Amino acid sequence: MIEKSTVTKLVEEWLNGKNYFLVDVSVSPDDKIVVEIDHAEGVWIEDCVELSRYIESKLNRDEEDYELEVGSAGIGQPFKVLQQYYNHIDCDVEVLTKAGRKLTGVLKDVNEDNFVVGVQKKIKTEGSKRPQLIEEDETFTYDDIKYTKYLISFK
Repeated sequence: MIEKSTVTKLVEEWLNGKNYFLVDVSVSPDDKIVVEIDHAEGVWIEDCVELSRYIESKLNRDEEDYELEVGSAGIGQPFKVLQQYYNHIDCDVEVLTKAGRKLTGVLKDVNEDNFVVGVQKKIKTEGSKRPQLIEEDETFTYDDIKYTKYLISFK
């Protein structure tokens, strides 16, 4: 069986000096290898092909038969690495907390410990007849959430 650490090392070699970053590597028991990479400006198919060829050049098909899939982190899929949070600052995101609360808002700030989302809330202010929309910042630690994902907007 091909080791995940072997594939991860090969991907990191290819990534060296490039603006891409590794999102995930998985290797199933039947040697199906899936590599996900990302880039702040999107992933080009040509780069996925180049990375795929690089990995294939370093693995020996005579020793082990494997299936290789190289692609970008799926749009609309939950973030898996911190760099994805940084890349989506000022974008609309959806957050599901471990307590089961789902909210949407603008990702405003990110650091290694937590992130901040500006959420629109209806608040009835004193003297007004109707609730008004205001934006309130909510801070989350990564341990507080089940997932965060980019919201695709067709506005």
